Amino acid sequence: MITNKKKFFTEILKGILKLVVAGIFIGFFKEYDFWIALILAAKIFHNIYKDIIRPKNKNWLLLVGMLLTCFGGIVGETWGVANGYWEYHKVTRALPLWLPFAWILAFHYLYKLELKLIPLLKNKSQKNKIFLALLLALILPAFGEIITIYLGVWTYYWPYQLFGVPLYAFICLVFVHMLVYTILHFICKKYKINDVVFN
Repeated sequence: MITNKKKFFTEILKGILKLVVAGIFIGFFKEYDFWIALILAAKIFHNIYKDIIRPKNKNWLLLVGMLLTCFGGIVGETWGVANGYWEYHKVTRALPLWLPFAWILAFHYLYKLELKLIPLLKNKSQKNKIFLALLLALILPAFGEIITIYLGVWTYYWPYQLFGVPLYAFICLVFVHMLVYTILHFICKKYKINDVVFN
C-alpha cells in the first residue's frame, strides 16, 4: 500500500512533532490568547504567501479550505461552549482569540501532510485518499487536543473520554474536516481543478 514506508512514517512523525510543539506552545501561553492569536495569524499570512501568493500556480483551493474549516470550526466551538459541552480556561472570554486561527492552521496542516503522503501510496485511488484523510482527521487533531487538554487549555464535559477527548469530539472533528474535504472535492469536480488531495 505504501511505496516508501520510511519516508511515509517520517512525514507522519514530523507532523506529530509539529502538533506537540503547537500544543505545548498554546498550553504554556494559554493566558495570553491575544499574543497567541497574533503569532498564529502571522503564521497563516506566511503560509498564504508561501503556498498561494508566491507560486505561479495559485492554489486558491487551499485558501477556500482554510476559510471553510475556520467557519465550520467556530460554529462548532460556539455551539459547544454555549451548551456547556466544553470550556476554555485562563481566558476572559468564552472563546480564545486564537481559536479561528488554530482551525485555519488545522486545515493547512492536514492538507500539506496529505500532499506529502499521497504520492507515497501505491494505489492513489479516491477510496485510498478518503481513507487516509479519515485516518489523519481522526487521530492527529485529537492528539493535538490531548496535549492542550492536559496543559489546562480546556476541558470537555462530554462522557466516554479517551485521554480527555470524548467520543463525540472525535466524531465532530472528523465531521468538520471531511465535510470541508467533500465540498472541496465537488468544487474540483465542477470546475475541473486538478488537486492531488481532492481528486
